[in-house]
Amino acid sequence: MFDVIIAGCGPTGAMLAAELRLHDVRVLVLEKETEPTSFVRIVGLHIRSLELLAMRGLLDRILPHGRQRPAAGFFAAIPKPAPTGLDSAYAYLLGIPQPVIERLLADHAIGLGAQVRRGCAVAGVEQDDEGVTVELADGEQLRSRYLVGCDGGRSTVRKLLGVGFPGEPARTETLMGEMAVGVPQEEVAARVAGLRETHHRFWLRPAGVGVYSVVVPARGVSDRATPPTLEDFRQQLRAVAGTDFGVHSPRWMSRFGDATRLVDRYRVGRVLLAGDAAHIHPPIGGQGLNLGVQDAFNLGWKLAAQIRGWAPETLLDTYQAERRPVAEDVLDNTRAQMELSSSEPGAQAVRRLLTELMDFDEVNRHLIEKITAIGIRYDFGAGPDLLGRRLPDIDVKQGHLYGLLHRGRGLLLDRTERLTVGGWSDLVDHLADPTAALDVPCVLLRPDGHVAWIGDDQQDLDDHLSRWFGKPAN
Repeated sequence: MFDVIIAGCGPTGAMLAAELRLHDVRVLVLEKETEPTSFVRIVGLHIRSLELLAMRGLLDRILPHGRQRPAAGFFAAIPKPAPTGLDSAYAYLLGIPQPVIERLLADHAIGLGAQVRRGCAVAGVEQDDEGVTVELADGEQLRSRYLVGCDGGRSTVRKLLGVGFPGEPARTETLMGEMAVGVPQEEVAARVAGLRETHHRFWLRPAGVGVYSVVVPARGVSDRATPPTLEDFRQQLRAVAGTDFGVHSPRWMSRFGDATRLVDRYRVGRVLLAGDAAHIHPPIGGQGLNLGVQDAFNLGWKLAAQIRGWAPETLLDTYQAERRPVAEDVLDNTRAQMELSSSEPGAQAVRRLLTELMDFDEVNRHLIEKITAIGIRYDFGAGPDLLGRRLPDIDVKQGHLYGLLHRGRGLLLDRTERLTVGGWSDLVDHLADPTAALDVPCVLLRPDGHVAWIGDDQQDLDDHLSRWFGKPAN
């Protein structure tokens, strides 16, 4: 009997498993693939994901495997510099090979005590008042208190639940891969520069010695389960650029469409959905992996609280209440970006206008904060603008704030040195620090780093501790 079974050991599933293990939850992760991802696609970790990894002490071990670049040019690939003074100690994009980040996060979860079983496909799900029975493809049955589907856009768990997945099917498709070219770099650069003015879903970028990242529109929409061939790339490159650049020796090839869908519900009884199992959208802006990892951070401590018995009655329901609007916003901004990537005259006119508007720092900043998720504000009720937002990694007397959040507990940061966490001390840490770089007296942070309370009154603090951490232990 496990506390939680997670279907899918991608970044979302692995991160959720690790978050649950911080609270001694018994976790089993089922992955249908027998081997980890092999193709070396580069994915990008945005600012908020980097902050969350820093909160758990993971970022230092991940950084050596990635490549940093400025936090700029994300929205519809419009080439604007990063806005000045982004409020984060991690104001950059980290490009990292997908197999590497998946391995590092899985190793982290296993190191914390999660069990991972590969080659195990979920085939059936039944739930009752006490838990969930998961049937595997080989007929084996497993039992847990909760099940979380982190099994991707074609999620078996979602389909077995019968949860609606409304949205729009793919209208366009894009080929993406890495391969060698047979012409000089100067010729590639000259041909691409001329076409990028109007063809925003087309590029060839160096990805190593003699190897290029190649993106080109596909001829139509096909079955994504069928990988493209090298001849598909050659044909489409000739159609767009007038040459196939002599591409050969592909490292990997894939296709993606612009289908955009969001589940009706993130939870049905004891079964929940996270990551691509709950939402899919075009990869433009590089938000997909980040959105899933951030789902895991939001859900992990709440599900652990439910299992450990201290969750307030409605705490687990706040997972959908908080994360679904975030996903809706991501779907909308990727829809907008795809429209701006069209070569149609109207779309190009809007793109030129937005390019002008992004010269205003406020516009550029708004779009960057949207893409990187540092502009998220959860609705915790009336209060100062900081309420519901994430707190940056400010300086405190013990070094940096995020260094105090490695254990996944709440934190009271108290500049007055008068408050106490009382009967919640087994769930919430307390740092009395009058020198903390805050312009408010005190803040209460949830385990995911969002500000749950601001003030200096003990009774008011106790009310909010009860709201997020249940009844005091004494």
